[in-house]
Amino acid sequence: MFSKATANFVHQVDQDGRLIHVSRMNDSSKLLPMALVVKQKRVWFWQRPKYQTTDFNLSDLLLGDEVLTPVVIKKDFLKYIGILGDKLSGTFEAEAGSVGMKVEGLGSSKLLSDFGELMKEELDVKRLLQDSDNRLVDMEHVLVQQLEKRSDVLAVVKERIVTTTASVVTETKKEKCAFYGVVSLLGKLGASIKTCIKESNDIEADSDVSLEIPSGVVIAYSILELDIKNDGHYKLCLQPGKIGGFENDMVRAWSEESLTVVDGRCFDEKIAEEQIQLDGSHMDDLSPLTALSQTTRWALFCKLQEILSDRMTLLHLQHVLEEVCVNQNSDNASMNAVHLLVSALEELPDETLSLICDSQPKFFQAFSAMMGLLKESGDLLSMQFLPTLLWEKEAFQQAEKLLGSVGVTLRVDGDRLWVEMVENSGIRVLVLRLSIYGLSLLCSGQNQDTFSCRI
Repeated sequence: MFSKATANFVHQVDQDGRLIHVSRMNDSSKLLPMALVVKQKRVWFWQRPKYQTTDFNLSDLLLGDEVLTPVVIKKDFLKYIGILGDKLSGTFEAEAGSVGMKVEGLGSSKLLSDFGELMKEELDVKRLLQDSDNRLVDMEHVLVQQLEKRSDVLAVVKERIVTTTASVVTETKKEKCAFYGVVSLLGKLGASIKTCIKESNDIEADSDVSLEIPSGVVIAYSILELDIKNDGHYKLCLQPGKIGGFENDMVRAWSEESLTVVDGRCFDEKIAEEQIQLDGSHMDDLSPLTALSQTTRWALFCKLQEILSDRMTLLHLQHVLEEVCVNQNSDNASMNAVHLLVSALEELPDETLSLICDSQPKFFQAFSAMMGLLKESGDLLSMQFLPTLLWEKEAFQQAEKLLGSVGVTLRVDGDRLWVEMVENSGIRVLVLRLSIYGLSLLCSGQNQDTFSCRI
C-alpha cells in the first residue's frame, strides 16, 4: 500500500523527471543524502531499472581516513493529497505555484494518500566534489567486489522528498475480479504463483486499511550514478543522460555518449535503435500465445483489457510475472510470452492504455497488420494494402489517436501512407507494436461480430 501511494505520487508530480518512488518504508532510514544505491537492470531493455538500498555511503567506499560529511540544503517542496481509483485522480498544491492540479474520480478501489507538507533535502554537489577531490574508490570494498563484474551500477542519493508531519495512507477496495481472473488463468498454465501472491499486500478483497506514516519518512528520491575506473578513479555523472558503471563491465547495456531521457529513463539511442530494428525477435517471443486454447486466449484477453484501466494493478501483475519468469527461472514458454506482453503494456502512457481499453479485437488485428506492413515497406505503404477495416473513418481515426498517444503522426497523401515520429518516440512505438500484436494473438479466431468478454 505504501509503494502504491509513493508510486502514484511520483507519477503525478514527476512523471517525466528523475524521482524514484520508495517502495518499502524500511528503506527510508537508508536513503540519506550521499547514501549508496544499486541500480539493477531489468529483463527488457525498455523497462525502468530497479533500485536497491545499501548500508553504505560514498565516504565508506573511498580510500583514506577522512570522513565525508554531506552538506544538505533543505527546501519546502509541496503539499500533497492524492486519490487513486479506477481512474487516475488526485489533488496537490505547490506553494511556489509551479505545480497545481485538481482532478477527482473514484472507482471500485480508492487509495487516499495525505502526505501533507513535504520537504526536499538536496545534496550540495559542488561541496561534495570539492571535499572528495582526488579521492579513489576502494576496489577491494565488499560492495565493489560483489558488483564489479556485473552490470549493476552504483549511485549516490542526490535529493530526497521527506514527510514533515505524521501522515496517513488509506485504501478502501473491493475484490478486483480482473486481477484474480488473470492469476487464476496463469495458475492453469502451470505457473507457481501462490508464493508471489501470498507475499503481496495487493490481493486482499473488500478491505479498508489505514497506514500511519510518521514524519521524516522518505517517499521519493533522485540519484547521481558513479562511473568507476579500474584504478579506482571515479566521476559523478552530473549531466542528464550520463550513466555510470564499472570500466571492466564489457556487457554494459548503455554507453556514455548519445544518451537521451525517456520517461525518466536513460537510453543509448544507438543501442536502442539497434534493439528496435530487431523487434521481430520480440514478436517471435510472443508466438507461444497461439499455443493456448482459444478459450484461454480469449479469457486472458478480456481480463487484461479490464486491468489496463488500473495502472497500479497492471504494475502489480507485471511484478508477479517477473518473479515467476525471472527469479524462479521459469521455462514455461507461454508464461514468458505473457510476461513480455504485460511488460510492454505497462510501459505505455495512460492515454494509450485508455484507448486500448476502448478498442475491439478486430481493430487490434487490423492495426497490428498495418504496423507490420509499414515495417516491411520501410514506413511507406500504398493505401491499397491497408487492412480493410482501416478504410472505415472511425477505425482510421482510432489508429491515428493510438499512434498519436506515443508521439507518432499517421500521414496520408494520395495513395501513400506513412508515419512521422517525434524525437525519441521509437521505444514507445516498439512497445505499442508489441502490445497490440500480443493482444491480437490472444483474440485471434474469436467471433468478431459481437464484442463481449462475458465467457
